Amino acid sequence: MSRPASLRSRLTVLVGIGAVLALGACSSGGGGDAGASGDTGGDDLIRVGFSQLGAESGWRTANTESVKESLTEENGFDLTFVDAQQKQENQIRALRDFVAQDVDVIAFSPVIETGWDEVLQEIQDSGIPVVLVDRTVETDVEDPFVTWIGADFEQEGRTAGEWVAENAPDAKVFELQGTLGSGAQVDREEGFNEVVGEQVIGRASGNFTRAEGRTAVEGALQAYPEMNLIFTHNDDMGLGAIEAIEAAGKVPGEDIQIVSVDGVRDGLQALVDKKFNYVVECNPVFGDQLAELITQVANGDDVPETTVVEDASFDQTITQADVDARAY
Repeated sequence: MSRPASLRSRLTVLVGIGAVLALGACSSGGGGDAGASGDTGGDDLIRVGFSQLGAESGWRTANTESVKESLTEENGFDLTFVDAQQKQENQIRALRDFVAQDVDVIAFSPVIETGWDEVLQEIQDSGIPVVLVDRTVETDVEDPFVTWIGADFEQEGRTAGEWVAENAPDAKVFELQGTLGSGAQVDREEGFNEVVGEQVIGRASGNFTRAEGRTAVEGALQAYPEMNLIFTHNDDMGLGAIEAIEAAGKVPGEDIQIVSVDGVRDGLQALVDKKFNYVVECNPVFGDQLAELITQVANGDDVPETTVVEDASFDQTITQADVDARAY
């Protein structure tokens, strides 16, 4: 199955207009450890198996905290939570465990887009509804999930590209990509390149981590000495880029501008410190929306095919007070 050109087209292809939207739900609860099962909470609780892809960034940590804080036993959920540690094989194992536990709903944030056909078919055969959170999948399984909630990654890349087009139209851009094959990486690259792709002189993956972001930029400084702007797919890699730039005797934000996606506290602090130039938010705090969505599904109500979390964007006019007031 080829990857559709946009978030909307991908979800339309995968879910199908005729999908039965009243089957799914997604949840979290009182915060089980990686691989640990939540306690049985009683017949009145919605039993949910949730596989988070990992804890690779400040964004992911904030998202996990939001989910756990909203999808609690007090709010009517019984969670089994598994941290997949950024490994698809761990997620597939967790999903099969959820089927064996006969949970009411399976929810997960997929590490990458492909490679899910077999396990998704097994889940479908079990009759357990699936909710995708944050990221999407490519699969040949018909109607593999009920609904999806998250950010519009392609629009985030497009927004970043529009800032570059307006503020640095002659920049030589190095694109610091996230985990290759993930929905966030694929769509942010597509949106950005739709606007200013001709300005990109090189790309490399930093796997959404600060350490690998630094390593990638260290290599880019050698391979592309003419680069004067970095578009990074998340703040953590951008913070690693700052370290590499400073170690090379250059000034981040001046000699090499940095445009990032996420909007976590450390990223916005870099913006206040004039080391980042522009940040497109990817809001991780949508646990309350997720809880509402699950409740509707559990009650047999129709749910939307997609729920796009609202994002903002920030430039260097942001203040320290703005950063201090952030919830993440």
